[in-house]
Amino acid sequence: MHGLALALIWLAATPPAVAGDGVAARVRAGADGRGEVRAAIDIPAPPDRVWRTILDCSLAARMTPSVKRCTVLERSPDGRTETREHWIKRGLFSPMLRSVSRLELEPGRRIGFRCIGGDIDDCEGQWLLSPLDEGTATRVVYENKVSAPFGLPAGMAAAAMRRDVPAALQALKRECLEPRR
Repeated sequence: MHGLALALIWLAATPPAVAGDGVAARVRAGADGRGEVRAAIDIPAPPDRVWRTILDCSLAARMTPSVKRCTVLERSPDGRTETREHWIKRGLFSPMLRSVSRLELEPGRRIGFRCIGGDIDDCEGQWLLSPLDEGTATRVVYENKVSAPFGLPAGMAAAAMRRDVPAALQALKRECLEPRR
């Protein structure tokens, strides 16, 4: 019964589907019990600007409203790896969740990530950046496989991704195009 109550809270806290203009996305519940997403968007900004925007913890809550706080816990001296903590809250009645991730960085090209602790400890994915139009634009591909917290079914993780990922990619595009303050 406890799992059913958490499932209903999770679904109620998930906003309606957002049809991201210019976002191509495929989301499904995986056979291994995980939700899976692969989404892409073209952004009329150079890859280095998109790269900096994705990695800017201060923008995380603006790009993904369920993220309440992002903190870089550790960064390797060569800048190739980071450990980050995200605090996530999906809705009024959902609990605050903590996720700790290890990032592997290939500057300007790829951000690989894997959850290593917290409440969301089963995720892995990547951001891929490819230059377009002689480097004046960027194709961003986001991939993630994640198990929903509290043992919720993969379909619920997929439903959340179906709603949140297109909106987050649109927000990334918006942030990349806004003049820096």
